[in-house]
Amino acid sequence: MPDNQFNENVIKGKVRRAEEKRGILSGGVPANMRSVQGTGAPNRHGMPKLPVGQREVPNWPVLDLGIQPHIPLETWKLEVHGEVENPYTLAWKDFIKLPQVKDVSDFHCVTSWSRMDNEWEGVRFKTLAEKAKLKTSAKFVYITGHDGYSTNLKLEECMDEDVLIVHHWNGIPLPREHGGPARMITPRKYAWKGSKWIKEIVFLDRDQLGFWEVRGYSNTAEPWFNDRYSE
Repeated sequence: MPDNQFNENVIKGKVRRAEEKRGILSGGVPANMRSVQGTGAPNRHGMPKLPVGQREVPNWPVLDLGIQPHIPLETWKLEVHGEVENPYTLAWKDFIKLPQVKDVSDFHCVTSWSRMDNEWEGVRFKTLAEKAKLKTSAKFVYITGHDGYSTNLKLEECMDEDVLIVHHWNGIPLPREHGGPARMITPRKYAWKGSKWIKEIVFLDRDQLGFWEVRGYSNTAEPWFNDRYSE
């Protein structure tokens, strides 16, 4: 799906923000990749509960690029391929048959809000990777959504136990506006690193920047280091 089907005003606004903030990030605090910043008791990863520059919200704000695709379960597909021995495509019925897990984690948006203690149900990314039988050349992951969105991560970052492809949130099917029927979540990264309406997972031997990464957003996206925009 070409970029021009997105809301160009949304894109231009976020790119302008990235240009203005590049190097001097939220709150005027420069990114410091050696110093953990935040407040609150340590989370499961030993980081402060609330990352620097974030505020906790009780609701779950909706952010997208002007597209909220409707994907019936009977036509939903997830393609997994690239540097793998066993490329495959999952229909919804196949996806649901995979080992399911429940987990509670926080959700940090780069626009400075965090929603805490979300209850998720879905499939670990690690399970999908193991099913694909990765080649030793697989070092990076490129993820796309049914809306045409894309993002990228290092393989090792995707293998955390709480990186999931989720289909339920707080006991209900994942709402369409939040990426339902299934989206990726990345609790240790800013949320743009987890594609809504997930469609494709590609394992690569080299990094490939995603939608926001080529538009001035950080390639590493570390919330506790205020790592929002590239320098």
